[in-house]
Amino acid sequence: MPSPANSRPTPAEPLPRCAVCGTGSRQPPFRPSPPEQAPDLDLRPGEPVRSTMARWLQQCPSCGYAAPNITRAHPAAAQAVAAAPFRALMAEATYPPLARRFLGWAHVLEETGALHAAAEATLHAAWVADDLALEDLARHWRLEAVALWRGGPPLDQEQTVRIIDALRRAEAWEDAAATAQGLSRAAAPEAVTQVVDLELQLIAAQDTGRHTVASALPPPARRPHVTHQRLHPQGQARGEGLFDRLRRWLRRG
Repeated sequence: MPSPANSRPTPAEPLPRCAVCGTGSRQPPFRPSPPEQAPDLDLRPGEPVRSTMARWLQQCPSCGYAAPNITRAHPAAAQAVAAAPFRALMAEATYPPLARRFLGWAHVLEETGALHAAAEATLHAAWVADDLALEDLARHWRLEAVALWRGGPPLDQEQTVRIIDALRRAEAWEDAAATAQGLSRAAAPEAVTQVVDLELQLIAAQDTGRHTVASALPPPARRPHVTHQRLHPQGQARGEGLFDRLRRWLRRG
């Protein structure tokens, strides 16, 4: 017979607590597997990560705070979550629930001064709208993401490429063309130049569709679907340019 000590139940692990309101809730961690397909020109990851957006953010069931990890929060997050604009956003029934989660995170980031990160989260909401064929919302949120990027610190070339793609897909043709032409005149790595050249062709054709990085940086014919191995939805490029990385991964043979 087992001893009494061995028969005791294992204590349950405490539930993660929201850093804003202190509510405990079950929040399974998300650990994405590497994408196997090429990302879009705006760097939305390929499959299988592409279909996991519902798990990119946690959300408190009590106050609505959403973040990659709700047990952490900027000191000003609680004030942003308690304010009327956030509450109105959470109650906006015309927005898909998953989009509201990304927009809520974007709102907190914007209120705490992280404008480029807020742009990224807003673009994620546009991806949700894409998947649901909500074209007007996708267009609106892309333009909001562009405004946030431009309102933040100076942009690097790869962020500018993402702005070009957002403007193109939002049908802001003149702005997209002018931004792309400005970047094409700058000294840029070959990978960035190739993507901008493709964007200029798509803008001239008034093509609002989704295109992948592989369209601009084609891999060898024997490896038509090989893509990057380290892109994460919350990731940021460091050191080597992300488009250069993508080209190297795509051409790996």
